[in-house]
Amino acid sequence: MPFVTTTDGVDIFYKDWGAKDAQPIVFSHGWPLSADAWDGQMAFLGAQGYRVIAHDRRSHGRSDQTWDGNDMDTYADDLAALIEALDLKDLVMVGHSTGGGEVAHYLGR
Repeated sequence: MPFVTTTDGVDIFYKDWGAKDAQPIVFSHGWPLSADAWDGQMAFLGAQGYRVIAHDRRSHGRSDQTWDGNDMDTYADDLAALIEALDLKDLVMVGHSTGGGEVAHYLGR
């Protein structure tokens, strides 16, 4: 399974579908879901030629379960680590519920 490791050592699981040179769309799930919540949208947009990426936020799904760092700023930093590790450029970001807050905090930081 693919993981990216954050600066504080947390392993974040992610799905990365589609052509690596296509425009990326990054999905951030709501509470208490996982990347699997986006499978329908990812399959559709991947078939349209996009690169689609979704991650399990820390303490969710297949990512490490942590005691600390379960706050919006850390979620945003984790998202930044994923974006940096995958070297994503010109990306579109989609968030649902808590994922929307995560995206907003990422953009603000």
